[in-house]
Amino acid sequence: MATIAGIILAVKGADIMIRYAPLWKTMEAQGATTYTLRYKHGMSHATVQRLQKDMPVSTHTLNKLCQILNCRLEDIAEYVPDK
Repeated sequence: MATIAGIILAVKGADIMIRYAPLWKTMEAQGATTYTLRYKHGMSHATVQRLQKDMPVSTHTLNKLCQILNCRLEDIAEYVPDK
């Protein structure tokens, strides 16, 4: 059985990458912009910047994006393992 510390070290050492390229394609297809996310739906500027930089965001944010865009998770995020 792995310890919590061992799991944390393994995760920190892994090059896991979640990218949001599908989000921008989905938004473009629906005519949505970052302005729409911020002002119409109340998403913070900082959160939008995190998405633009492919930085981690909360599952709450991912859920909110799926609701706003009426789409599935794979329409806004993708997992790309580091080679």
